[in-house]
Amino acid sequence: MAAETANALNAKSSTLADDVFDQIRTAIVKGELAPGSKINEPQLSKQYGISRGPLREAIRRLEGCKLVEIKPNVGANIVSLNISQLIEIYEIRESLEGLACRLAATNATAEDYLRLRELLTQHEEQIQSENGLRYYQREGDLDFHFQIVRLSGNARLFDILCGELYHLLRMYRVQTANEPSRPIQAFKEHYQIVDAIEQADGELAELLMNRHIANARKALMSRIEQE
Repeated sequence: MAAETANALNAKSSTLADDVFDQIRTAIVKGELAPGSKINEPQLSKQYGISRGPLREAIRRLEGCKLVEIKPNVGANIVSLNISQLIEIYEIRESLEGLACRLAATNATAEDYLRLRELLTQHEEQIQSENGLRYYQREGDLDFHFQIVRLSGNARLFDILCGELYHLLRMYRVQTANEPSRPIQAFKEHYQIVDAIEQADGELAELLMNRHIANARKALMSRIEQE
């Protein structure tokens, strides 16, 4: 009986850690918890209604996602990348997502094109509801870039872009989603990429994705310079 009770408590703790991990990760990605800010455990524990144990487990998992840095005798902080680190990340992203587009142009089916266009229709409705001022994509299958990488059919490429780097990339992608004129332009660029993939033009699809990410990088750098 005692063992069953202990297992039930452990399962509940694990579920709480999962829930708070998801909530804090979303808050970081959306900028509700600012880059570089210190994680206040008592405050978050009260905010999410959990004990320190599940919260610390969630924080360790966030460290694994590269969203949190934990330093001895200092504590945990939301990650904050400098200009050089951001440029490196975007260089990797530009090259590898371009490759993903080229592979997707070879592998994608008519059903895949349809699914991409349906996703962009949903995104267009969101942009219109935000009066063209914001283009926030949720993670996973609701994320255009995630879908493109999945369609590449390259498991290692997927692990790099949609595993280790994914939420760190999203954290900075969200910043450009709020730039004036960028949401509508980004949406148009997405449609051009889908057109190239549907035409099985891998070279053009790769070029368009490279330009798309280069434009996002320029928008982000411009935003940082203005701060």
